[in-house]
Amino acid sequence: MRVTRLKLSSTFLAAALLSSLLAACGGGNGDGLTTQSKTFTADGGVSSFYQWSGTIPTTPGVLLQQEALPAAQVLPNAAQGIRILYSSTDGDDGKTAIYVSGDLQLPKGTPPAGGWPVIAWAHGTVGVADICAPSWTVRDPRDVDYLDAWLAQGYAVVSSDYQGLGTPGLHPYLHSRAEAYSVLDGIRAAIKNFPQLSSSVVIVGQSQGAQGAIATAGYGPSYAPELKLLGTVATGVPYQLQSVLAYLNALTAQVPTTGFTAVLGTLESYAWLGYATAERVIPNFLLSDHLTAKGKAFYSVVASQCLGPIEDYINQNKLVTSDVFSADVTAWATQVLQYTNYPTVKFAAPVFVGTGTLDTDIPTVVQYLFAKDACAAGSTVEQHYYAGQTHDSTVLVSLADSKPFVQKLFAGQPITSNCAALTPPP
Repeated sequence: MRVTRLKLSSTFLAAALLSSLLAACGGGNGDGLTTQSKTFTADGGVSSFYQWSGTIPTTPGVLLQQEALPAAQVLPNAAQGIRILYSSTDGDDGKTAIYVSGDLQLPKGTPPAGGWPVIAWAHGTVGVADICAPSWTVRDPRDVDYLDAWLAQGYAVVSSDYQGLGTPGLHPYLHSRAEAYSVLDGIRAAIKNFPQLSSSVVIVGQSQGAQGAIATAGYGPSYAPELKLLGTVATGVPYQLQSVLAYLNALTAQVPTTGFTAVLGTLESYAWLGYATAERVIPNFLLSDHLTAKGKAFYSVVASQCLGPIEDYINQNKLVTSDVFSADVTAWATQVLQYTNYPTVKFAAPVFVGTGTLDTDIPTVVQYLFAKDACAAGSTVEQHYYAGQTHDSTVLVSLADSKPFVQKLFAGQPITSNCAALTPPP
């Protein structure tokens, strides 16, 4: 069960994305529904802070501007919250200079000698519209509690909105390199410009954020070798999203007998967020060429709303695949999903993997396979199962183990891998 609807269900997303694509067929009509332009955009609705009119530095991680966060967005255990805009690199082509937004939360009290240790937070799914950027809106209660726990330990928290969220351009949802570059350059910008920060960093993320955190750990040594990335904490880890085809087909096959269900509404909502990546990574591809009028009308909702309202719209209108697609688009689904892959599972620093035994959003066996493959590659992995915990509840419960893990990393103490004791989920 999900605690809040502002969370990523990555396997469900993959299921929705590919089951929708694999089963796509014509249908539906657009009576009374507005259409949408050929090229999808989700820009707008945020302040001028998110627009940079000057030259974008070719050096990534340059702080362009900063401003105080509104009081409602400053975390309870933070002394100060700062919205930041910084240069980065387009994760699609790996070379074009762009800019990305995010925020920095500083702990209360006096910084220790050497500065506050840094937690780099990779956020979960919020949507693709600019207004969903975490630095622009209020975080959900679970993430507030989780980040507050790190602030209470005396760690600063730097967060990236990710490429295209808040800033111009379409957010390449679940694009691992785009997430990693955004997180790494947010770290660079914060450390370079805030002397109260130390140079020691631990990456932390959950679900889509776990994907972002793991990708950051994978790309870090080559893209930002100067950063002192001590390790990674990830819960609800997505992995090998292409491998869920049997699960996808089973879900699709159930639709004719079960009818439209809330589960289907959830799957469809995550699917639509993934379509943003298609127009970014496939040359000359336009989703509007494959959509019915109902699909185009719904896409305008995705462009302007966050995850909760998107899911509500699907449920209220009982939208199914045949309502929104005019043709089979299997081929580009495969192309999109290749961008979700990690560059490596051999990590230079230790990785903490937390898995709830009742996690149905990202099946526990998928998370086990990630830990297993990382161990086989020679990574130092500390893996934990949390009995009776779901995808969401694992986040806070895992702090009992992830706090000492992070404390050891910042103290320069060794992490003991439990790869030898790794077992499939109970």
